[in-house]
Amino acid sequence: MGVTPEWGHPETTKKVEDVLADFFGTEACALVQGAGTGAIRAMLDAGISSGERLLVHDAPPYSTSRHTFESKGLKLVRADFNRPEEVRSALDTADAPEYALVQHSRQRSEDSYRMEDIVEALRGAGVKVFTDENYTVFKVPKIGVELGATASAFSLFKLLGPVGVGCVLGVEALITQVHSMNYSGGGQVQGPQALDALRSLVLVPVLWAVQAAVVDEVAERLEAGEVEGVAGARVANGQDRMVMVLFEEPIAKQVVEASAVFGAQNYPVGANSRYEVAPLFYRLSGSFLEAHGELAKYAIRVNPIRAGADLVLSILERSIREASCS
Repeated sequence: MGVTPEWGHPETTKKVEDVLADFFGTEACALVQGAGTGAIRAMLDAGISSGERLLVHDAPPYSTSRHTFESKGLKLVRADFNRPEEVRSALDTADAPEYALVQHSRQRSEDSYRMEDIVEALRGAGVKVFTDENYTVFKVPKIGVELGATASAFSLFKLLGPVGVGCVLGVEALITQVHSMNYSGGGQVQGPQALDALRSLVLVPVLWAVQAAVVDEVAERLEAGEVEGVAGARVANGQDRMVMVLFEEPIAKQVVEASAVFGAQNYPVGANSRYEVAPLFYRLSGSFLEAHGELAKYAIRVNPIRAGADLVLSILERSIREASCS
């Protein structure tokens, strides 16, 4: 516990950070408070001066990321990452941005860019690349820093870790700056929290694999017409991997409300956190609805969390019946 003279933060936390840096094959790691949002803010605070130009994907940003951009006065340069020619055009100007933030999980349903391609293209142009890895760790072969990005940030709370712990991985100079900016003892991730997060990570890959299998089964059974009132279903990456369910009637809100009566949860405690067990029946994400507002009344996202396919479909079937009668 505490601010040690040698490291400026707990020695046990430093040991856990070294383990994570080694695992992800990067120079250094910093554990921070504030979960995923705190990690992104720490990464950008340490890596970019206020008022700089920042290249981002031409899509609605996650709401807390938008606040971070605004608080730092960053000048956003938008380019469609699905179109390499747009990225090249944005960088081929006299005042081209020197920094880019790439969100690994999809911001729009039609996103198709490959993370390795966009990181390689940006690095080749001399751009420092920062990546938001929330919802992707242990679900993709490699995260941003493993592909050559300057730094990556994500929430350990979303990986079954303790409340509020985030992670920044990257080059030594940036991580040193993160630690320097977070010197106060009250802002430290203490040793017991760090160890708890590390132990939790051991469980994540197996749970994610089981959950992925259930997501696939739910989508396949819905597409086969097992539940009346469902017009279609697709596996989607709406921040987290889940099933997007499209209804024949505009009953999305009513289905979500009814599902709570039959055992679902209607809002996340922290996406896939240790506190979530029941399946999540939830509205489409705010950033997704900004791009596809017409689906608000007709579609929801369903994440099985720890539930099996039979339970998910049973709750959905009863919820549709209840919503249709109301």
